[in-house]
Amino acid sequence: MQQEVPPAVRRTLVERANRELPLATQAQLLSISRASLYYRPVLPSAQEIALKHRIDALFTESPFYGSRRITAELRREGMVINRKAVQRHMREMGLEAIGPGPGSSQRQPGQHIYPYLLRSLSITRPNQVWGIDITYIRLRHGWMYLVALLDWYSRYVVGWELDQTLEIDFVLAAVQGALTVAQPGIVNSDQGSHFTSQQYLGLIQAAGAQISMDGKGRALDNVFTERLWRTVKYENVYLQDYSCPREAHAGIGAYLEFYNQRRPHQSLDYRTPAEVYFAGSSR
Repeated sequence: MQQEVPPAVRRTLVERANRELPLATQAQLLSISRASLYYRPVLPSAQEIALKHRIDALFTESPFYGSRRITAELRREGMVINRKAVQRHMREMGLEAIGPGPGSSQRQPGQHIYPYLLRSLSITRPNQVWGIDITYIRLRHGWMYLVALLDWYSRYVVGWELDQTLEIDFVLAAVQGALTVAQPGIVNSDQGSHFTSQQYLGLIQAAGAQISMDGKGRALDNVFTERLWRTVKYENVYLQDYSCPREAHAGIGAYLEFYNQRRPHQSLDYRTPAEVYFAGSSR
């Protein structure tokens, strides 16, 4: 699957010592924001990186854990940390437990919430239902975020993007890329800010797809994508220990190609996602 190089990786190609090409010219050639080249983010401490990586591991193993249980687990491991700090880190990481919690029914003003359309629905063909989600990807000295669109019938990853921030651009790029592959009937997501934004909703609606959103506290609404995240992390990210965004993009891209084309799934009668997807899909 061809994948356009995302802004996070293109920014690493900038040569700041290059006197012949000013930063503005390099930004234009690489199609990235010039302002982003002048912004120098404060690097996270080794302690913060280690803490977020541990939260990620706990959440990946038990995605029904909320901040209370993760705080308790961290304290059992000897860390001195309060729940508010864990909540802040989980928000920054884009993590939300799939089980119900206090205030889980509250919605932010202006959010566009759609009903969950998949309850009791029989999924019988490719492109009938796609799921989209975002997960935290750890690096040796930091982290990135991975968004993917998964065909629920075949488990085929139709589109994906990586970025160093949770800005919406990489989500929109993933959706646009996936829509060049096929047109889904339904796209399911959680109720996060990316998926309730007008930009995202407009893309899905323009493609003629129905919008479905997980119910608050519904542990099974996004089960296929949760399984994908566990697979990607246990079989690739945790083993490879990527050192930088460029390395992570190349490595995860190669793994997702393997996942789609060569990795047999027990739930698919040991066929690959690509075999099942392309055997039954049509534009």
